[in-house]
Amino acid sequence: MSSSQPNLTKLIALDLLTVGRLPLLLMMTIFVSAMVIVFTTHHTRQSITEKNIALQQRDHLDNEWRNLILEETALSEHSRVQDLASKELTMKRPDADKEVVIELK
Repeated sequence: MSSSQPNLTKLIALDLLTVGRLPLLLMMTIFVSAMVIVFTTHHTRQSITEKNIALQQRDHLDNEWRNLILEETALSEHSRVQDLASKELTMKRPDADKEVVIELK
C-alpha cells in the first residue's frame, strides 16, 4: 500500500518549482522586504538615540562653557585684581610724582 501512495513532500516541492514559481518568488520578495524594513527601523531608532545623546552632551558642554566664562569674568574684574595685589603682594599705587612715563618711537 505504501508504494501506491505518492510522497507528499516531493509533490509539494515539485509543484513549487514548476507551477508555483511566481507565488514562491512573491513570497521570497515579501520576506526580504519585511527584513529590510525591520533593519531600517532598527537603524533609524539607533540613530535617533545617538542624536539625542549628542544633543544632551552639547547642552551640558554649553552650560559648562557659560559657567567658565562667568567665572573668568568674575576673577578678572579690576577691583578684585587690585584688592589681591594690595593684600597678598603688598602692592600700592605709586604717587603721581614717582610715576615715570616712557614714550616709544
